Amino acid sequence: MQEIINRLRAKKGDEGFTLIELLVVVVIIGVLVAIAVPVYLNYREGAADKSAQSDVRGAISAVEQYYTNNGNAYPGDVAATTGTGGKIVLPATGTGGTAGTITISDGTTLQLKNNSTYYVICANNSGGTKNKYYQYNSQNGGSVKASAATTMAACIAG
Repeated sequence: MQEIINRLRAKKGDEGFTLIELLVVVVIIGVLVAIAVPVYLNYREGAADKSAQSDVRGAISAVEQYYTNNGNAYPGDVAATTGTGGKIVLPATGTGGTAGTITISDGTTLQLKNNSTYYVICANNSGGTKNKYYQYNSQNGGSVKASAATTMAACIAG
């Protein structure tokens, strides 16, 4: 009997990993995943916010070009439009005017309000920070800013 036990002890080195070793590896992988997933989601949210800001900057250029090409007149109001990789067409005004286009990224909702002597553009992205809107007011100039508003209607009201 003693001989059998000794043979079993000698073979033990060939058995592979113990259950404890496998559990430790699984716990380490779980901790790494728990750290990586929120960081990844924050990067995606930040990228969506940057997309909305970029769309507002693009809209500013399109509106200013439209103003120049259409007898110093701003385009009419544009209702809140959600992009699917498409464009908003700004129809030409007067004789000799040319149409303009605003490109909108996927998931971005953009709205333009014409106040006759100035305009306001607001946008947000559905994949970005919840209720975070970006605004540009041509009366104030400057850069695109995060709005304190929590709705598109409040943002576009200025």
